[in-house]
Amino acid sequence: MIKTKHTGYLIIISGPSGAGKGTICSELLKRNKNLVESLSMTTRAPRGKEVEGVDYNYVSRDFFEEKIKEDYFLEYAIVHSNEYYGTPKEEVEKKLEEGYSVILEIDIQGALAIKEKVKNALYIFILPPSMEELKRRLINRGTETEEKILSRFKKAYQEINEISKYNYVVVNDVLEDAVKKVEAILTAESSRVDRIEELDLGTTEELVHEDLLKWTICYTV
Repeated sequence: MIKTKHTGYLIIISGPSGAGKGTICSELLKRNKNLVESLSMTTRAPRGKEVEGVDYNYVSRDFFEEKIKEDYFLEYAIVHSNEYYGTPKEEVEKKLEEGYSVILEIDIQGALAIKEKVKNALYIFILPPSMEELKRRLINRGTETEEKILSRFKKAYQEINEISKYNYVVVNDVLEDAVKKVEAILTAESSRVDRIEELDLGTTEELVHEDLLKWTICYTV
């Protein structure tokens, strides 16, 4: 019998705005009961139908900066439009100790910051099928100005250059296919040898080996 370690592991999912990483994360959480999402904190205002306590915890800049002084975050960064985003440390650690694997949907800066602190995390980069499709998705959101869309589109090129820092890359062309690819990655990851706590094959060969070992000990004594 193979027994995996009780503690979970961090799953870092990043990609350019418009790549569809949020939708993929939502699908993964619906289909996998052992996965939970860490709720990030941000100083930006809610967009569209976003809900406080569901999509983000929305706070003031003063409050966020006070939490930085308290070493409250696993990672934090200033990203689009000069706004803070951060991952509360205590919540993540608690879920990992409870045996859940925690998905962090964060930007490249945050992912690289975590990589310096956390060993054995899994890094997945989500790509759009093309830059033209990425541009179309950003425009169709209908939540941002033309200036902000252009800024995000330009930054996407910079972010894509960081792919080599990740373990896997998944192209999000057809959503269902992309979700299945990420699920396959998670299945493979959970089977890694360094995530196994105990290995008991229970085979005839194993039993014979144990008997021989006992006989050897008795004979030596």
